[in-house]
Amino acid sequence: MPMLEDKFSRPLQDLRISVTDKCNFRCRYCMPREIFGKDYAFMPKDQLLSFEEIERLAKIFVELGVKKIRLTGGEPLLRRGLPQLIEKLAAIEGLEDIGLTTNASLLEHMAGKLKQAGLKRVNVSLDALDDDVFQAVSDSGVSKDRVLKGIKKAQEVGLGVKVNMVVKKGMNEEQIVPMAKYFKDMGVTLRYIEFMDVGQTNGWDFSKVITKKELFEELSQHFELEPVEPAYMGEVAKRYRYKGTDAEVGFITSVSESFCSTCTRARIAADGKFYTCLFAIEGLDLRHVVRTAKDDDEIRQAIVPTWEKRSDRYSDERTEETAKNRKKIEMSYIGG
Repeated sequence: MPMLEDKFSRPLQDLRISVTDKCNFRCRYCMPREIFGKDYAFMPKDQLLSFEEIERLAKIFVELGVKKIRLTGGEPLLRRGLPQLIEKLAAIEGLEDIGLTTNASLLEHMAGKLKQAGLKRVNVSLDALDDDVFQAVSDSGVSKDRVLKGIKKAQEVGLGVKVNMVVKKGMNEEQIVPMAKYFKDMGVTLRYIEFMDVGQTNGWDFSKVITKKELFEELSQHFELEPVEPAYMGEVAKRYRYKGTDAEVGFITSVSESFCSTCTRARIAADGKFYTCLFAIEGLDLRHVVRTAKDDDEIRQAIVPTWEKRSDRYSDERTEETAKNRKKIEMSYIGG
């Protein structure tokens, strides 16, 4: 089968699958409590894709060129029986990598089961080491120590670990250097993420963004950094190594240095909607397709033209006006 490409010749290689829209954190830049309060209606179970439906779709996507799958949420570890899904995905011939994005609050007691099931790596969201700052950002009542214990356990069982830190002016900029020092000493890659305008509820504007250039300049006052070549097409992070070590730091620069031209990622939301961009407005209802299709070919015939018609390059085209006025899907729904 020829490689599936979109209008800008970008192949479909990476698939992110949200397994739940629920989360036990209420991070200010993602699920602010005033919107996602105790009365917020999350999806009922019958609206979520079943593990069997996810497995079926994953097999088809791998046939179409997907090499890597990352499970997301919400908080994916809230989905009951998640290791069973990972076992199913790990058995798919041709799939090279299975990762998981998590806040790590439940990771310490689940890491061993996840590794045993076939998970290869975790990306842990952690925005501060200072507990007051961490709890102000996550609005969860969970201590950062619980997250750090989850990271340590993941390392112990042999999972690859990266830590993602969203940086926002007025929120956690004083944590930039302490986070770098801590994870450099642990030998864990830390990636700084520019505050992005995902969804409608996080109060985004350009003035709150700390750019890669600013982050790099601050880090360079404390560390000697040297650039690292990208490992593959579509790699999101711009990578650097602390000179004289194997430890790395990365920058995800969706705002200041767009990477739309090499984006190979698609997303399936928890209810089965298929999106070709993190900043999408509409998605293809794959849940309906998979539940009504007579065979896999019918599902394939829905996916292929959707990707072939893809022309998304929102971060290239972003302006203050589009960021404020374009209706976008929430991060907690589309899965980051």
